[in-house]
Amino acid sequence: MNKKYYTDERAVQIILYLLKANGIKKIVASPGTTNITFVGSVQQDPWFEVYSSVDERSAAYIACGLAEQSREPVVLTCTGATASRNYYSGLTEAFYRKLPVLAITSHQGVDCIGHLGAQNIDRRQLPNDIVKLSVEIPFVENEREEFLATIEANRAILELRRNGGGPAHINLYTHYSTNFSVKELPSARVIRRYEDGDDMPELPQGRILITLGSHLKFTEKEVTAIENFCSTYDAAVLCDHSSGYYGKYRAQMALPFCQSLLKSKVRNHDLCINIGEITGDYSMHTNCNDVWRVSRDGDIKDKYGMLSKVFQMSEEQFFSYYAPTSGNKHSYIDECNVEYDAVYASVPDLPFGNLWLAHKLSPRIPSNSVMHFGILNSLRSWNMFKLSEGIETACNVGGFGIDGGLSALIGASLVDKERLCFGAFGDLAFFYDMNSLGNRHVGNNLRILLINNGCGTEFKLRTHPCYAFGENANKYMAAAGHYGSKSGKLVRHYAEDLGFKYLTASDKEGFMNVIDQFVDPAVSQSILLEVFTDCQMEDKAYFMIRHSISDGQGKAKQMIKGAINYILGEDGMNTIHKLVKR
Repeated sequence: MNKKYYTDERAVQIILYLLKANGIKKIVASPGTTNITFVGSVQQDPWFEVYSSVDERSAAYIACGLAEQSREPVVLTCTGATASRNYYSGLTEAFYRKLPVLAITSHQGVDCIGHLGAQNIDRRQLPNDIVKLSVEIPFVENEREEFLATIEANRAILELRRNGGGPAHINLYTHYSTNFSVKELPSARVIRRYEDGDDMPELPQGRILITLGSHLKFTEKEVTAIENFCSTYDAAVLCDHSSGYYGKYRAQMALPFCQSLLKSKVRNHDLCINIGEITGDYSMHTNCNDVWRVSRDGDIKDKYGMLSKVFQMSEEQFFSYYAPTSGNKHSYIDECNVEYDAVYASVPDLPFGNLWLAHKLSPRIPSNSVMHFGILNSLRSWNMFKLSEGIETACNVGGFGIDGGLSALIGASLVDKERLCFGAFGDLAFFYDMNSLGNRHVGNNLRILLINNGCGTEFKLRTHPCYAFGENANKYMAAAGHYGSKSGKLVRHYAEDLGFKYLTASDKEGFMNVIDQFVDPAVSQSILLEVFTDCQMEDKAYFMIRHSISDGQGKAKQMIKGAINYILGEDGMNTIHKLVKR
């Protein structure tokens, strides 16, 4: 018989590589067919210590004894059918004693469950006190499945030692491959987690960027820690209007980063440190060699697909460790500001719409105000432009729905009724939540900008998949024709009857005639400014702002892409993308 090596099933290879990378070598194997790819691979590798147990219940308790005595994680592996059920009592013991036991149960796939096939047990729901974490790892056949398998395997393995340790579970898909010809175990991305008290890794050399999604208000100590870090390592903080950081190292780069004809000089980094939560800035993507995430929850959240380290600690603790005192470096943030200013100075005279309004209003919003945004088109438009110092911004990017924007703004306005609270919302988001304006707690400090283009403009932009449907997108995708079809009376009567001062504009001149009233702190009445725009002009404006400036390289690239697209069509471009990717 030919010598057997590792299986060709990629999911198994990923798990084996990560086990070895984490120093996990003890395995208790029970007989079966469904787990043959895993067992057949580890039994030929002398690095692993494999023990056999026919009785899975006994195997789980053997693992408990091994883990407790050796103080090392131990792996269990079994076949399908009732084999995994017999792990329950031993895993319960491990759960309550915080013993690091990793149960790997193999199965044929969810599609096989419930269709009278032999040995297909449903393990998708487990008792809440047998493992800390249960993950499913799919059969890997493409890059997306490789990413998922890598993340889930790392999550399960890291959970064995997290917060004092305990058992975890991997439900592993298999196709029963009999190909064991892989001589060298292919590498997989290893993610490390660091908790309070662990030895911290060294920072890599090179340019460092902090990327910041939505975030609660920063404390002075948190801001100081970030400022000290940036000034010591010449870093910057990439933000949008939901980030909540307003320090001197804030880099708001949506405008330069969205440019189609500009190759940004500040977008490449050696290390990206990710903090905060979801961002609404779709352009906040950077080219980096490594990604670290810092969060108290310690969860693996791999926004950029390159995560290597997770720090389960406060941001203040992390940044203070690496930079206990301040430095005086600022060349990187200076570069960012120079690039932003150059693009800002090149913004053309945009058509009347959300972007034009944001361009004109952003420098006019009074300092010390609060400003909220509707998701997607409104937030994206305003993210292009900086606001004055002292303005706090927010957006409902957590659930990322159009509902609740006005209500969140009203909630913020109740904290300090002397502080002006501005909001910019599209018509669908406004009408979705307009009942909140009738709340009896509403004060006189609201300033609401309603951009009414009669539909969901997001679906009418040429960058959106629905754009291909043309006017047919209006029926159900862009939801045109609702809420009075841009009636000039509907919102006016509603707002005025509720005690709001109502202003309106349908063109640039009309808007400039009312802008001073809208931003005037001396007006002791809440104001609703309804601006009627056209979705076609919104699309044109977005195209124009993305082509505000060119460095020559980007322009040439865009021209070549346009020529190929013209000759081959969209299908041809897709084919080229696939070939280049390979």
